[in-house]
Amino acid sequence: GRQIFQPLHTLRSAEKELLPGFHQFEWQPALKNVSSSWDVGIIDGLSGWTASVDDVPADTITRRFRYDVALVSALKDLEEDIMEGLRERGLDDSTCTSGFTVVVKESCDGMGDVSEKHGSGPAVPEKAVRFSFTIMSISIRADGEEDAVTIFQEQKPNSELSCRPLCLMFVDESDHETLTAILGPVVAERKAMLESRLILSVGGLLRSFRFFFRGTGLDEKMVREMEGLEASGSTYVCTLCDSTRAEASQNMVLHSITRSHTENLERYEIWRTNPFSESAEELRDRVKGVSAKPFMETQPTLD
Repeated sequence: GRQIFQPLHTLRSAEKELLPGFHQFEWQPALKNVSSSWDVGIIDGLSGWTASVDDVPADTITRRFRYDVALVSALKDLEEDIMEGLRERGLDDSTCTSGFTVVVKESCDGMGDVSEKHGSGPAVPEKAVRFSFTIMSISIRADGEEDAVTIFQEQKPNSELSCRPLCLMFVDESDHETLTAILGPVVAERKAMLESRLILSVGGLLRSFRFFFRGTGLDEKMVREMEGLEASGSTYVCTLCDSTRAEASQNMVLHSITRSHTENLERYEIWRTNPFSESAEELRDRVKGVSAKPFMETQPTLD
């Protein structure tokens, strides 16, 4: 006869597969610095960092999804759209198993004062910041074809409905240190995903996806914060070039995009070490308003 008593772990994993929002997936090669378990729910937002930030208990500050788990969930939500897109383009879905490219737009912004007026909960900062993402497009380059074919395009990229929260933080958006600590692990996960392919079952077949990340949804204040630039009162007005207010008012035309994340990091090092023993004023002029360590590269695209 058949043995119907299965070991507990087998039943557990069978049970899990029936849960909503549960999807099995794999990364090739495996993601560096990211745990390999795929049944991850909402995690402590500082996971990846051992020390608590300041004196607020870490587990009260922030909650987030693991980035790859959130992306898998978003793709599975779009499963029907992906299959529909393949059909509309006359592509045979059984041959389309690799070569998918997903463009993700990231957004991050402060949510203002969210203090609890008669609170009995743990003491947390009064401001909140939300980091979220939107799947902008999915395309596929079929075997032997030159050009990629877009099979999904988000029609309302700025809508609340297409925007998926990844991380909620109790932090003021001008608190560079805490933001760095919380978003550091998110950035590490994103970096790991750029060098790997996601293998996920869509429409009953395993398919492989590559991801590209863009950061247009960050307002100027956030961009300055993340790239380590001085705040809005600075003489250096532009987040893309080194012109001052005076220069910009003289010349509205001849601007070139000169800043890069790497260069901002180098400038921060100069600011920190002051290798030429300059006065504060000279030093500031040399680094053009980069006075904090940038931790997140914000790549502009057209929204």
